[in-house]
Amino acid sequence: QVQLVESGGGLVQPGGSLRLSCVASGITFSIYHMAWYRQIPGKQRELVALITSGGATTYADSVKGRFTISRDNAKNTMYLQMNSLKPEDTAVYYCNADRTRNYWGQGTQVTVSS
Repeated sequence: QVQLVESGGGLVQPGGSLRLSCVASGITFSIYHMAWYRQIPGKQRELVALITSGGATTYADSVKGRFTISRDNAKNTMYLQMNSLKPEDTAVYYCNADRTRNYWGQGTQVTVSS
C-alpha cells in the first residue's frame, strides 16, 4: 500500500519559516519525481516545487528565492523549507509522487497570519 504522509504545517507569522516533510512508503522512492502542490479553497491545485529523481528542481515564480525543495532517498523523505512566508502562501500543501503511477498525500495546512 502506497502512503505519502505530510507533516510540519501550522500557523506562522508573516516573515516566518516552516519546514514541511513528506514520508513515502510502498514505492521505490528514489526513482520517483516528487513535488509539492498547494490549494486554496475554491481554486485549482498549483505546483509549488518539484524535484526529479535525479535531483533537478523547479519552482513556481511566486516562491522562487524563498522556498527550497530537497529529498533524502535514504529516508524516503522529501522536504520543503519555506522562508519569508507571506499571507498568500496560506493553503493546504500536498505531497505528490510521480513516475509509473501518480500518488498524493492527504495534505497539511499552512496558515500565514499575524
